[in-house]
Amino acid sequence: MPRFQYTAMDGNGKEKKGFIEADTDVAATAQLKQQGLFPTSVVQAKTSSGKGGAGAGLGFGLAAPKISTKALTTTTRQLATLLQAGLPLVRAIRTLERQAKGSDPSLNKVLGNLADQVEGGATFSEALSGHPKSFNKLYVSMVRAGEASGAMEVVLVRLAEFMEKAARIAGKVKSALMYPIAVLFIAGTITAGLMIFIVPKFSKMFDEMLPGEPMPAITNFVVGCSNAMANHALTVFAGFVVFIILFKIFLKTKVGVYCFDFLALKMPPFSALVVRNVSARFCRTLGTLMASGVAVLQALQIVKDTAGNELVARAIQSVHDAVKEGEGMTKPLEKSGVFPLMLCSMVEVGEETGALPDMLNRVAAVYEEEVDRAVEALTSMIEPLMIAFLAVVVGGIVIAMFAPLVKMIDKLGG
Repeated sequence: MPRFQYTAMDGNGKEKKGFIEADTDVAATAQLKQQGLFPTSVVQAKTSSGKGGAGAGLGFGLAAPKISTKALTTTTRQLATLLQAGLPLVRAIRTLERQAKGSDPSLNKVLGNLADQVEGGATFSEALSGHPKSFNKLYVSMVRAGEASGAMEVVLVRLAEFMEKAARIAGKVKSALMYPIAVLFIAGTITAGLMIFIVPKFSKMFDEMLPGEPMPAITNFVVGCSNAMANHALTVFAGFVVFIILFKIFLKTKVGVYCFDFLALKMPPFSALVVRNVSARFCRTLGTLMASGVAVLQALQIVKDTAGNELVARAIQSVHDAVKEGEGMTKPLEKSGVFPLMLCSMVEVGEETGALPDMLNRVAAVYEEEVDRAVEALTSMIEPLMIAFLAVVVGGIVIAMFAPLVKMIDKLGG
């Protein structure tokens, strides 16, 4: 009998992992529900021969296709529209499957499998959980809540809106970072060209025209760097590549992840933008989940798993533990030192009035606007800084080469 690896939530919202034997992934999910668990992922375990694995029970093996974020957002919005128009779920999925044929093979394949699973007796959330690469815990949990409440189309609309807003914020942040990256690349290219091809010619001319004459300190420094780059280019390049590799390896360790996330939250000028971004994401995700009917403990666990920042995840875990003990969210949020006081105050008001999901979504809208303004402010601040940096680098090299020229002109004139 096939063996399935599962990830599920118990009645208290605590995540549990393990293995279960069943004929199919649908049967395994049914067994878990009978045990009082809420599965978020059920995949066939690898066998000793190496066959099977995640998604094997679905016929995709290890090469299960992944839907792009943009395609998933569009498909979710279209599926909600079709359901609102009165189409049955399977027919709506089949319609989108035919639409994706030829234009998006991955989407077509995943939608076809989802339709097959639902036609075979699985719920929509159970079918989605078999594609963890395309549908994360947030997506599956909200769909499961929509199935329980009978408002699937409403939940799908909320999901589409959530993903659209998240993509918009991520796009703004990326666009803000593209300018300094482009300027640094241009500055590095120009500097390397000057140091490797231009400076050595000036250095040779100075040796011929000013033999034995002491050079200015800045000239000696630039010439020394130029010689190192020209004579040891491969060594410098190899060292740079090794540094990048080691840095990436370090970022994959727990210590590296924590250090990077800590600096992102605490180091200005980017810290203000990062804090607003994680606050908006926390409020929007938790508010959307709770508004869709997901239990608060399960919602907090999902928010923690999708936080994207180790410090934020630890803070949310402390909130989860406090709520599990019957306490409120406000105190652990304040103690974490991660979230702004305004967010904590609004959460407190939401708990007191019983309108926490609505309050969280309102706070999320405020912080999303602040992210927009912070991105604009950061961009306007970075532009002159990058121009000044480029001017200092290139100008420093020019000055270093011009200073000996003055001495050489004076010598020739004498």
